[in-house]
Amino acid sequence: MKKLLYFFEKNAFGVCAKIGERLGISSESIRLSFIYVSFITFGSPIFLYLVLAFWMKMKAHLRKYRQIIRGF
Repeated sequence: MKKLLYFFEKNAFGVCAKIGERLGISSESIRLSFIYVSFITFGSPIFLYLVLAFWMKMKAHLRKYRQIIRGF
């Protein structure tokens, strides 16, 4: 159970932190908003959250790739 909790803390909560940094809002309030909206709309924000997490990971990989290409 602790491994699963650590996985989510490491990978999933980074999305809320990044959004909070960009908007100047605390990540805790963003997490609570996702939870409340998920209950109200029967889970559709979870899909949005996963898309944002995927996009952030891809953005990081593209930055690495561009740095490698520029090095050659």
